[in-house]
Amino acid sequence: MQFYLNGYQVGNPEVAKPDAHNVWTPELPETVDVLIAGSGPAGVILAAQLSTEPSITTRVIELRKGPLEIGQADGIAARSVELLDTFGIADRLVREAYWVNETVFWRPSQTDRHKIERTGRIQDTADDLSEFPHVIVNQARLQQYFLDYMKESATKLEPDYGYEVLNVEVTETGEFPVTVTLKQIDTGAERTIRAKYVVGCDGARSVVRESIGHKLVGDFANHAWGVMDILGNTDFPDIRLKSVIQAADEGNILIIPREGSYLFRLYVDMGEVDPDDRDSIRNKTQEDVIAVANRVMAPYSIDVKEVAWFSIYEVGQRVADGFDDVPADLIGTRYPRVFIAGDACHTHSAKAGQGMNVSMPDTNNLAWKLISVLKGRATPELLYTYAAERRPIAQRLIDFDKEWSAMMAAGPIDPEHPERGGVDPDVLQEYFEQSGKFTAGTATHYPPSTYLTLPDTHQALATGFTVGMRFHSAPVIRLADAKRVQLGHAHRADGAFRLYAFADATGTEFAKLMDFLGNSPESPATKYLPAGADPDSIVDVRGIYPQYHRDVRVEVQPAVLRPQKGIYGLTDSQKVYTVDHKTGPDIYDFRGIDRAAGAIVLVRPDQYIAAVLPLTAREELTAYFDRFYLAR
Repeated sequence: MQFYLNGYQVGNPEVAKPDAHNVWTPELPETVDVLIAGSGPAGVILAAQLSTEPSITTRVIELRKGPLEIGQADGIAARSVELLDTFGIADRLVREAYWVNETVFWRPSQTDRHKIERTGRIQDTADDLSEFPHVIVNQARLQQYFLDYMKESATKLEPDYGYEVLNVEVTETGEFPVTVTLKQIDTGAERTIRAKYVVGCDGARSVVRESIGHKLVGDFANHAWGVMDILGNTDFPDIRLKSVIQAADEGNILIIPREGSYLFRLYVDMGEVDPDDRDSIRNKTQEDVIAVANRVMAPYSIDVKEVAWFSIYEVGQRVADGFDDVPADLIGTRYPRVFIAGDACHTHSAKAGQGMNVSMPDTNNLAWKLISVLKGRATPELLYTYAAERRPIAQRLIDFDKEWSAMMAAGPIDPEHPERGGVDPDVLQEYFEQSGKFTAGTATHYPPSTYLTLPDTHQALATGFTVGMRFHSAPVIRLADAKRVQLGHAHRADGAFRLYAFADATGTEFAKLMDFLGNSPESPATKYLPAGADPDSIVDVRGIYPQYHRDVRVEVQPAVLRPQKGIYGLTDSQKVYTVDHKTGPDIYDFRGIDRAAGAIVLVRPDQYIAAVLPLTAREELTAYFDRFYLAR
């Protein structure tokens, strides 16, 4: 953690001084750069990143009259915790949350099919899938972390509660071409705001989506589940483990322990839904759901003391037919102005635990692109890549959810009556294990594209850093203070690229690359840098050596790895690392770095690997940024 760059301040160093020109006030402005509809996970993570940019005016419109108190989502995948770490809030989260360490599987007993027995137990997150765990915490708590982050930023951004979005209209003219009509809930008064960009994070019934002519495409599975958060006692031995339970005839249950050691969540199979009488299932009470749960869990039972939250929902898998306001046949003739994210563009069951974990990456993908365009760094063509990259991810989510939901609803095969159908419990457990990377959020892979992901021609130089996938962190030693750190934790939600240069065996090509990055007018670290900006605000260069840290001299490091920053020109000493020869693992071996040749690993602001290149690929490096960045 770094602070005091621009002067010492008393108190919490994470609380920024208010900006002199852009601080949130309760009075809605006439115009904004970005208007966000909805303060759910997708909305707050976008707002949090924009809140740190005083040159960008942002407002968040929320229908509720205050912050969320009880959330529906709960699971936060390991990849999502990595994302939260870029905002500096991962440590708080993992301290409060329940850690999903193992998952157990229960099925009908072979001696008495009317009772269940434990038949499988697996590690929930595979070794080295991430340095962070899979955790459970109330959605309201997660959102509060981001609300606090916003309020502590220089713009002191807060949501504008109690406003309903009535309509969004794109006029395609003027500096603020999007007109948003709002209604204040308390008074019923209507007003308009004009914006440069609008992002609809307003849920499955999104008004923003409807306003730009898109719809969710897909079907309901006509199957219902009851879900509730419970305080109670039980003789079920695995109540503090994530549990998948298949009963012979009574349905299925998913148990999710919650934070705090006492609370747990039940997902209870309530059976088929009559399409002509959907109200019959929706009218089920929490007592009905508890009764089903106790039948499924026989010979065990739950004595419910308090229900903290309860709902009945139908499984539906739908994805929007477009993620921005530009029809496919008009791409290239005008640029996107309105985007949708999160539940506004994909809905699915809750049992796969992917709600927040796909919604937050939606806007994390969009945030740095909006910032780059609004600050004049990049051409507006960059905004096309949001829909191009995120819609295929949403479709893969829907496809996975259909398979997993169908398996969870099918029930176990009865050996005496296989003609009745069902799913072999061994197959269910195997599918769960095979899907580990997907559910952890680490399977996202952006293919080579015109703009942001280069071909994997040089992948052999760094086999553990797959081009198009997220940067997979590993431990290193920070040279300046000999501290063991995770290399990936250098990522911040600041809109900057990270360029990791792994030195070659002789150091010759590494030195040439550092000279180019620090001194050439074609260096991407300087070519696109605005006047007066910190030298690492566009491309943050980091160097990694294969030697023992005591054999590398701090004082002879190239200037690009010891940049002068802030109003006093203070030296940033935290950009040079070595392998961890003491405790290991050695990052060169661990992530498949070619020791003789070294490598460049270029990482996008959203932590996805844009390219793996040789240390000699200086022209290719500049050509990559020339695709979308503007020379200063």
